[in-house]
Amino acid sequence: MTVSTAAIGKRFPAVTYAVGREKVREYARAIGETGGLHLDLDEARAAGHADLVAPPMFAAVYCAPAMGPALFDPDVGMDFARMVHASQEFRWGPLVVAGDEIRTEVLVQDIRERDGRAFYVFTSTSTNQRGDIVCVGSWTNIVRGR
Repeated sequence: MTVSTAAIGKRFPAVTYAVGREKVREYARAIGETGGLHLDLDEARAAGHADLVAPPMFAAVYCAPAMGPALFDPDVGMDFARMVHASQEFRWGPLVVAGDEIRTEVLVQDIRERDGRAFYVFTSTSTNQRGDIVCVGSWTNIVRGR
């Protein structure tokens, strides 16, 4: 297997995701979250938040629209049919709440070949409408050799 490293450093256009109250509730319910901060507006506001608080892994929801173009970009050259998701790591900043507009930009951090497999590492940086970095993600995908 031979992979091209030419796309390392490539940045993709930022994508903005408007965090909706019902999306936060739906996500919280889907993952079995029972905390009122994610489900009950009065409780979230009583705790000092402007709206419902998104669970931390809601990052996968607001990052997905920005990650898609990177995964399928011909310059990156990932064979998606042979790809397995290897890992995700996140560093969170301020909480994301319903009503936030999250702007996510993706960077090709690294592409390397090892033991007949190709490793693709992407970094996503998500910023809210106030300019606060709410999440930095590292996404690693492996393409299995033939």
